[in-house]
Amino acid sequence: MEASTIPELVDAAARRFGDLEAVVDGDLRWSFGDYRNEAHRVAEALIRRGIQPGERVAVWAPNSARWAATALGIHCTGGVLVPLNTRLGGGDVAGLLDRTSARMLFTVTDFLGTNYVTMLAGAGGADGLEETIVMSGPVPEGCTGWGTFLADTPELGTQTASVNPDDLCHILFTSGTTGSPKGAMLRHGAVCRSYRSWSTAIGLREGDRYLAVSPFFHTFGLNGGILACLISGATLVPQAVFDPQAVTDRVAEESITVLPGPPTIYRSILDHLGGLPLDTSTLRLAVTGAAPVSAGLVGEMHDLLGFETVLTGYGLTEASGVTTTCHHDDPPNLAATSSGRTLPGIDLKVADDNGGPVPAGKPGQVLLRGYNVMAGYLDDEAGTTAAVDPDGWLHTGDIGVVDDAGNLTITGRSTDMYICGGFNVYPAEVEAVIATHPDIDQVVVTGAPDDLMGEVGMAFVVTAAGRQVDPAVILSWAREELASHMTPRHVEVVDSLPTNPGGKVLRHQLRQVAAQIMAN
Repeated sequence: MEASTIPELVDAAARRFGDLEAVVDGDLRWSFGDYRNEAHRVAEALIRRGIQPGERVAVWAPNSARWAATALGIHCTGGVLVPLNTRLGGGDVAGLLDRTSARMLFTVTDFLGTNYVTMLAGAGGADGLEETIVMSGPVPEGCTGWGTFLADTPELGTQTASVNPDDLCHILFTSGTTGSPKGAMLRHGAVCRSYRSWSTAIGLREGDRYLAVSPFFHTFGLNGGILACLISGATLVPQAVFDPQAVTDRVAEESITVLPGPPTIYRSILDHLGGLPLDTSTLRLAVTGAAPVSAGLVGEMHDLLGFETVLTGYGLTEASGVTTTCHHDDPPNLAATSSGRTLPGIDLKVADDNGGPVPAGKPGQVLLRGYNVMAGYLDDEAGTTAAVDPDGWLHTGDIGVVDDAGNLTITGRSTDMYICGGFNVYPAEVEAVIATHPDIDQVVVTGAPDDLMGEVGMAFVVTAAGRQVDPAVILSWAREELASHMTPRHVEVVDSLPTNPGGKVLRHQLRQVAAQIMAN
């Protein structure tokens, strides 16, 4: 019987793959049996602290073996994992901890010179947080170190809770650092089924060695990394920070066969290599998405990085992170022209403005329905109702075209969101911050094409009366106020913004202007 909850996945992987290597992180090497035991030790320590099924526990840290074992341990208690973006500031994290009523936080004090405990304390902390566990780095007063957390827990942890497929497993926040990010609530059964189908479709297999560059706080890094490796018997190799040289070194050192991620990581590696092929490449499979993938990039990935197979897919957090994918036995050119077909059990409809289907080859909004659709947004009934209609269709806000074979191509967005380096950016959130600058009267942010990042932000600003602004100064200021993926890369000072007769800004015109500027 196939596992339908994450705790069942953990136990099934230990039974099926036993002594095979499950996780490699520096000198640490866990078998699948070790991995299960570590997750169960975490679960037992949490249960001893009174964590009950349904309660929320947060992780705010870079990718590591401990991150993965902690996440699985939280699930084995029946708890709900709240992964937090490592790019967020202390105030944003405090707000999300309060919103989720998280009782415990796992974090670090030594990531890229940043002490997250200090950041959180500087923002006033979180009201309901009972204990902070430091996974690595110095342990501040009032916090618990990793060794102390696991002290007196048997080497083979045994306590777990009863978990059902319809129980919540994750609350994943879908946007950035300002405003009110939406917390998509996902279920055990949905993510297990989705990533079992996805792993089969892409050809992930026992013995693969999977370099996890995508952050675990992201739905794809979490489910397409940690869970997919458990399902398939692949070795998970967490990468805390993407660096082209570090990645190429690890490919050679650990005989990496699978390297998923947004197109930007492959372009960065290719640029780093300067047109030369990757030496001693063991790479077999690339899985990408989140931004358009050109035929030229796919060709270079084959020829210079050594990939046998390059696949693309489409998904969003509200749909458990994956919806369509190219298959490992598809024609090689499909990845450059589409995001593949829906996984079994998922319905996709390209609809007109009234929700009616449009013919194959015609554009419309992408609607999704099936087991993978979220349970809803955390404490946001209005937002949930707006996203999922009474017939169960999730309105994605993306514009796409489906061909006669059912392959989806995303052609645009009905929303104003753009994707920078694989991260969703919502202009309204960026605009709300930039508009607080005393020299700026109006601001509109739009995505602009970029060879490396896929899209970057371009801010069109109208200055306050009598004020002058230096774009470089605005950019520098914005970097202090926003996460890096949300910070615009360009500022254009304009006399006025284009509007329709009703006064609504014509964003499509600004997108065209942004594209022209980037092309020159």
